[in-house]
Amino acid sequence: MGNIMQNYGRALFAAAIFLALLLSSVVIVPETQQAVIIRTGEPVSVINRFRPNQEFGETGAGLWYRIPLIERVQMVDRRILNLDMEPQQVLSSDQQRLQVDAYARFRIIDPVLMVESAGSEDNLRAQLAPILSSVLRQELGRRPFIALLTAERGTAMTNITRTLDVQARQYGAQVIDVRIKRADLPDGSPLETAFTRMQTDRQAEAETIKAQGGKDAQIIRAEAEAQAAATYALAYNKDPEFYDFYRAMESYRRTFDQGTGESTMILSEDSEYFRQFRGRR
Repeated sequence: MGNIMQNYGRALFAAAIFLALLLSSVVIVPETQQAVIIRTGEPVSVINRFRPNQEFGETGAGLWYRIPLIERVQMVDRRILNLDMEPQQVLSSDQQRLQVDAYARFRIIDPVLMVESAGSEDNLRAQLAPILSSVLRQELGRRPFIALLTAERGTAMTNITRTLDVQARQYGAQVIDVRIKRADLPDGSPLETAFTRMQTDRQAEAETIKAQGGKDAQIIRAEAEAQAAATYALAYNKDPEFYDFYRAMESYRRTFDQGTGESTMILSEDSEYFRQFRGRR
């Protein structure tokens, strides 16, 4: 009886060990994760790897297996992740000190390279954060403060994204975009000085535009008068008598049409001015 109980206990123990090994060999990979299989310290394969243009449902998520005690699994997020930068002061090209708060969005596209170079997502963020800060300082330092309030801000963000993406590729990540949440001047006199300078600059631009408009108007007026003179000359060459008649009628209209209805002129009936009324005699 004792031997039977011992054999039964051994069988239960063996079954428990087998079950534990079986359970430890099963890996559940969620849709949102990439599973990196690491064998003896080296990443060897990836389950549910992110692929561009992947259609819905075409993933490797689900139940997978590994070799217990030899292989381990490290999960890597396959979703879009955020990289927040600590607010810091940036000096613009017009010597304005800006309080900038920015963030980047990235995705891990090569989990094996990420595990080999950074080890984890937190370490990856720690590697990319100072790069983002440096690139942002360099790009904004080339531009005046007013550029952040115009369409030029989009160009700056594109350049920052491109530069940061080149660095992130070395860690198996892709930078999707970089955005500035806030870019403010410090409170107090620097802010007031900046606003005054901006107002002065806008007034100077308005005066420049006004002066250019006046210049363009003079050019257009001169061209119109030259064209009118050419038209009059052409008409005179074709029919001089009609041209004299037209010019005389135009002169009469302007002379007598003063807007008050009380115009009075005293001229001799032999005046040359009225020769068109006399039938050009």
